[in-house]
Amino acid sequence: MEFPDYNDSTVDNLFEDAATLDSSIGDYNLEEIEMDSETEAEDDTASEDLDATMKSIQKLTFLMGKNKGIAAGVTTKVKTYGEVMDDFVRNFLIQNGCVKTVECFETEWHDLKEKGRLLDCQLHEPPDEYTRSLEVQSVLSKVQEQLKQSNLLAQYRQDMTEKFRKERNVHRMHHNRIAQEKNKLINDMKLLRKHYAKYEPVIRTLKRKFEVVTRQKATIMLERDRLKDMIEKAGFNKQSEPEPPLQEKKPEPVMMYMGKPDPLVIVRPDRRTIIDATPKPSNVQKYTLRRTFKGHSMSISNVVVHPKKPVVVTASDDATWRMWGLPAGDLIMTGDGHKDWVSGLSFHPGGMQLASSSGDCTVKIWSFEKARCTHTFSDHTQAVWAVAYHDSGEVLASASLDHTARIWDLERMKCRGTLRGHVDSVNSVMWQSYSSILCTSSSDKTVSLWDARNALCVQTFYGHEASCNHATFSPRGNLVASVDADGVLKIWDVRQVMERHNLNVGPDSANKVCFDPSGTMIAIASNDGHVKCFQQLEMELVPVNDLTGHEGAVQALIFDPLGKFLISGGSDGTFRCWA
Repeated sequence: MEFPDYNDSTVDNLFEDAATLDSSIGDYNLEEIEMDSETEAEDDTASEDLDATMKSIQKLTFLMGKNKGIAAGVTTKVKTYGEVMDDFVRNFLIQNGCVKTVECFETEWHDLKEKGRLLDCQLHEPPDEYTRSLEVQSVLSKVQEQLKQSNLLAQYRQDMTEKFRKERNVHRMHHNRIAQEKNKLINDMKLLRKHYAKYEPVIRTLKRKFEVVTRQKATIMLERDRLKDMIEKAGFNKQSEPEPPLQEKKPEPVMMYMGKPDPLVIVRPDRRTIIDATPKPSNVQKYTLRRTFKGHSMSISNVVVHPKKPVVVTASDDATWRMWGLPAGDLIMTGDGHKDWVSGLSFHPGGMQLASSSGDCTVKIWSFEKARCTHTFSDHTQAVWAVAYHDSGEVLASASLDHTARIWDLERMKCRGTLRGHVDSVNSVMWQSYSSILCTSSSDKTVSLWDARNALCVQTFYGHEASCNHATFSPRGNLVASVDADGVLKIWDVRQVMERHNLNVGPDSANKVCFDPSGTMIAIASNDGHVKCFQQLEMELVPVNDLTGHEGAVQALIFDPLGKFLISGGSDGTFRCWA
């Protein structure tokens, strides 16, 4: 037996019919009717059909329940319909108490419905402002969330843009720096080519002279051999010849420079300074601040003491140098001529001239007799840090930021030689007493000794781990003291070529170092505003005093020639006398 296909609506209709039938049966009086056998047979057949139908309904109900259980896991969207038009009108009238109007509306509404004059398709749903406001609010929330996300994204993009802009500026700055360095190197190469091009004619001339001398030498040798053969053939006996009379030994020839004795070898007696063989050490242990003088409006970079008189000269960043009389501190003279800060000072051994170096790349010679600048050397290509007179007074040395030191002939007013070898700024220069050896310190962390006669480096001391700010000889010339930017002091033995002492007075930079006339006391100008004094023993350096008083870094210091007092200059524009 085949079962018909039932859907949900069919089953629901069957149940509704059954319910209607049950309710209708209750309204009637049922009578018992006798059934004959044929009727009973038919009833049995109908009963069987009813049983089959009930089983099919139960089976269909079971299957539909199973399908509903499966579909229960699926989320269905419920559609909400708005209020119909007539209910909207009724509710509006009832809420406002229009009862009679409602009755009239009901009557007229049903009449129009019955007559067919009012169709459902002609009616529209009344506006639901609450629902619309909810929808608008939901849309507004979504838009606000999108706006918030957009603002966060825009802020992130703005931060990334600012970061990229900064990186671009950094790379552009590095590019410009590299381009400037490249242009500087190109200019230096051009200057070098131009400089060496000047020597090509000289080299060719020297080569020709060498060839001529070689030919002359060969000719002389041939002539000598020919004469020797002639003498041997003539039978002369060299032993039979009388010995020549004894001659007085002539003095050794003196090294000449430009037709006169070389000042780097021979020092005139009137230029020699008489030095006590055993000078007494300065009494640094008892030094205290005696006087303070306001010397300049800007930092004082250097101080020097006159070799014969109680006079001090200070150099400053205000592009001037000033001469002061001690002990009163009276201003004697002012040197104004440099275009930039003045860094180095040196007195002529005779005391009548002064040399100064400056950031304007020049070295100037000042005459106290003429009260003016007598000459300016401008061969350096960058700032000049220091100058130093030779003991002869006829030669001057200078150290520059252009990685070179130069030797100047003060008779011919020309550069006598250039000391090349440092790979960074040359910060100081100092002569060894009565010799042609000079000492330089450099930012390449080395201290070098040079022979000024041939402009060659004879020794280099390695050991500093920071820029070497200053180096100086001891009065006897057997030791060199050097200080660096880490505050490290090193004492070098020139004869044994070794480091004798090593002392860290940091962490602040040590700007300058000097010996007292005995060579046993050492003073250091420190960036922390202190002047630190040590006594040099055989195996160690012993601190003996710490002079405080400057309000800024101490840039320079020097003992007087007799060791009676110490002068220091600082970044506070003052120079102070300690005794």
